[in-house]
Amino acid sequence: MTPDLNVAIPSVEPTARAAAVRHARPAVAQATAADTILQLRHLSKVFGPKPAEAVQMMKQGRGRNEIFEATGHMVAVEDVSLDVRAGEIFVIMGLSGSGKSTLVRLLNRLIEPTSGSVVLEGRDIAPMTTTELRDVRRKSMAMVFQSFALLPNRTVLDNIAYGLEVAGLKKDERYATARAALERVGLGSYEKLYPHELSGGMQQRVGLARALAVNPSVLLMDEAFSALDPLIRSEMQNELLRLQKEEQRTIVFISHDIEEALKIGGRIGIMKDGRLIQVGTPAELIHSPADDYVRDFFRHVDVSRFLKASMLMNRADEGVFRCDLDAPARRYLDEMIARNLDCAYLCDEAGRFVGCVTLDRLHKAKDRPVREALHADLHAVSVDADLHELADIALAREYDVPVIDHNGVLAGVVSCRNILKQVLARRSA
Repeated sequence: MTPDLNVAIPSVEPTARAAAVRHARPAVAQATAADTILQLRHLSKVFGPKPAEAVQMMKQGRGRNEIFEATGHMVAVEDVSLDVRAGEIFVIMGLSGSGKSTLVRLLNRLIEPTSGSVVLEGRDIAPMTTTELRDVRRKSMAMVFQSFALLPNRTVLDNIAYGLEVAGLKKDERYATARAALERVGLGSYEKLYPHELSGGMQQRVGLARALAVNPSVLLMDEAFSALDPLIRSEMQNELLRLQKEEQRTIVFISHDIEEALKIGGRIGIMKDGRLIQVGTPAELIHSPADDYVRDFFRHVDVSRFLKASMLMNRADEGVFRCDLDAPARRYLDEMIARNLDCAYLCDEAGRFVGCVTLDRLHKAKDRPVREALHADLHAVSVDADLHELADIALAREYDVPVIDHNGVLAGVVSCRNILKQVLARRSA
C-alpha cells in the first residue's frame, strides 16, 4: 500500500477587509435578521435651531467644519448605519469630539435624532410616545454612565432596587432581584452601606448591578470605567467579561481607550468627526485598516495577540500523508525520499492531524509501526494560536508548524521563517 498524498486539506480564508465609511455609502456592520437586536439606519444629529440647511450640506458631502462655518450648526453624528448582534459586546470608540457619546444617547433618545431610525427588537424608537420610551428605558435598554449617578441618601440595595421600584414591582420582589444583581457583581455583603462608604470601583459595580437588575435586552455603557484608577478599571473590565461569559448580554460600550476596546470588544466601530469610519473585529481593524486614522489607533499597541496562525499559514498538500499508524515506517520513508521531503504530516481518513514524522525517525523505526516514529516535539497548534505562542515554537524547531482547526483537522502549516519575520517586523515598528 502506497501512502495516499491526495488528502484534501481545508483552507482558511483570509480575513475580509472591513468596509470603510464614505459620505455616499456609510459602512454597515451587517448581521443576519435572526441575530440582529439593534439596528441603526442613516442616524444623524445636528445641534442647532434650524438643522435643515446643515442636513442638506451633509448630503452634498460637505465636512463638519465647513458646515459649521456656513450655518453655525454642529454635526455631531452623520449618517451612521449599524447592526448590533444579540449577545455581543460592540465597542464604539474614537477621539474626544468624534461623536461616540452622542451616538449612544441617540440609541435611547436621551438625545433626539435629527434624522434616521433606531430599531430595537423590531420596534422603531423614533415614533414612540414619552410613556412608551420611558418603558423601553426601564425594561429594554438600560444605561451605565461614567459618573456613578448613585443616590447618596439610599443604601446600596435601595439604589439597585430604585428602577424596579419605579417600574412598580412589589417590595419583596424588587429586593430579591436587587440582591441577585448585587451578588453577580461580587458585592453581596455590602447592601446596607451607602455610596460614600464605597470605593470608586465598588460604586461603579453598584451602577452596573442597577442596570443588570432590570434585565435589559441591551446594556449601554458610556465610558463607564474611564473615571476609575487603572487597576480598578482593569478589574471592572474583567468583571464585565466574566458576566458576559455567564449571561451573553448585548452591550454597546463607548470608549476612547484602544486597549480597553481590544480587550472587551467582539467588534469595534471607530468614529471620526461624527462618521463611522470602520467596523470590524479587532483582527480585521488591525490587519485591514480603512485609512491612516484607523491605523494610528494601533501604532503603539502590541497587536501580536491578534495575529493568528490562521492568517499566517499556507496549505500543506505536498507533505501530507493519509496514514495507517500500524503500517511499517519504511513505507513512508521510501515515499518521502522519492518526494524529497524532510518532514511529513500524518492524518487519518477524516483529515485529522495525527503527528509529524522526519526522515531520521522513520529510518530508525524501519519495519516497526510508523506510530513509533511520530515526533513528540513536532506538535500542532490551533488556528487561534497567536504570534507570541508561535514565536516560542519557531525558536525551537526547524520544520513548518502544523495548524489544526477546532475539529483537529489539519488546516495548513506555518513556516518558522514567516513567524520570525512577523516578530522582527513588529519589533522594528
